Amino acid sequence: MDIKIINETLENIDAQAVITFIVNKNFNHTWVKHKKILENVNFKAESEDGILLAENNHVYIGCENLQPDELRLAAAKAFKLLRQTSYKSVKIGSYVEETNIESMGALIEGFVLGSYEFTKYKSKTEPFNLQEIIISTENYNQSKVSFETLIGVKDNAQIIANAANYAKEIVNTAPYDYTPIQMAEDALKLSAIEGVTCEIFDEKFLEKEKMGAFLAVNRASVHPPRLIHLTYKPKEKPKRRVVFVGKGLTYDSGGLSLKPSDYMVTMKADKSGGAAVMAILKGAAELRLPFEIHAIIGATENMIGANAYKPDDILRAKNGKTIEVRNTDAEGRLVLADCLVYAQELRPDLLIDMATLTGACVVALGEYTTGVMGHNEKLKHELFRAAAKSGELVNALSFNRYLKKLLKSTVADISNISSSRYGGAITAALFLDNFIEEEYKDKWLHLDIAGPAFVEKDWGYNQSGASGAGVRMNLYWLMLQNQNEDKQ
Repeated sequence: MDIKIINETLENIDAQAVITFIVNKNFNHTWVKHKKILENVNFKAESEDGILLAENNHVYIGCENLQPDELRLAAAKAFKLLRQTSYKSVKIGSYVEETNIESMGALIEGFVLGSYEFTKYKSKTEPFNLQEIIISTENYNQSKVSFETLIGVKDNAQIIANAANYAKEIVNTAPYDYTPIQMAEDALKLSAIEGVTCEIFDEKFLEKEKMGAFLAVNRASVHPPRLIHLTYKPKEKPKRRVVFVGKGLTYDSGGLSLKPSDYMVTMKADKSGGAAVMAILKGAAELRLPFEIHAIIGATENMIGANAYKPDDILRAKNGKTIEVRNTDAEGRLVLADCLVYAQELRPDLLIDMATLTGACVVALGEYTTGVMGHNEKLKHELFRAAAKSGELVNALSFNRYLKKLLKSTVADISNISSSRYGGAITAALFLDNFIEEEYKDKWLHLDIAGPAFVEKDWGYNQSGASGAGVRMNLYWLMLQNQNEDKQ
């Protein structure tokens, strides 16, 4: 699908259909051509309401305002209505207020995010006819921002949304097909992007590096583990070094602490953190951001078998700390512990880990919101600002000394689960904190994406299944950091 911005009035653009947003229920706007029909069918023009007037080749979408995320929602809704039509081309006005070019980017993101469809296992798929979306600059004041700038915004928006869709495809793929080896192969393909390199490390490397926690989780799987290390380096001297660490559990049965069968369904999504950091690096490289960026993924399965690690086992992590295993379903934090120690050897200026780590985070914040944890309040607020621009929902869960005490073990340095059933998202992050060196504690954030990473129903501009959680907010964050450094 091609998205174009054309420096022409909407009326003079040739297309088979028209999309019109009715903003704040204003039916009197010049682009609303069928007011009487809309009144006759009682179209309310509420946010996310949409109607296709097929005889008039016109789609109308309700839109509360012209804020970026409202435009993402409206664009995705329009695409959903057009998906099964025979139209090959549609046109739309820009709906951008003065210099608020973020709205143009959001509009385009909405179309791209809304266009995603997971069809890998479908024997029959619906025909997809729409080939071209044309955006008019009719109501856009080019004395404020040039047409060339708009094109740049469009290109960036497509990169960001495509990166999120890339993560969705990985997460939605069935575990039989998507093994740690497959994840490593997909990572290697990213090295075709200019500035990107990829190193894949096997179990012998993990043994050499004494990554005993990571290796234990993998023991009962027929698929060997892989530590994936992607690097993007810009042509110019990088402004900072940013390291992302992702949980890449290609399937999680719970191990010997076996999940109930209902809870095992959707566990293909336990690789969402790994998929997200791959997608972030891909997007950052295509955006040509001036940062050195690393993506570290611990790829493995957590299965059952004669060789499975057990409750009561004592594991030794890469940094020498010992871990008492009290629940084998708290495995993601074990893999992340070793990966975080490895990541700090790169001496990052920023360290972000992403994981579908705890059901407790979903209980605390709901299905749609990412939990953000760490020591540095300034870093959190920077991420919140970027998340707001991206449309992703986030909330902070605060550390405290009392929850930290619940991870104590009488036989090892630390237990892999808390002694209390409450505050599980925070105690999981506090477990990871034990593997963050003092000099990096203020440079580290933990993102628990267990809620939004995979939801079994459509929501907003997200389809049922994977959402690419964390990808867009982190790309926005990197771009904001770049802008802030340019101002200094």
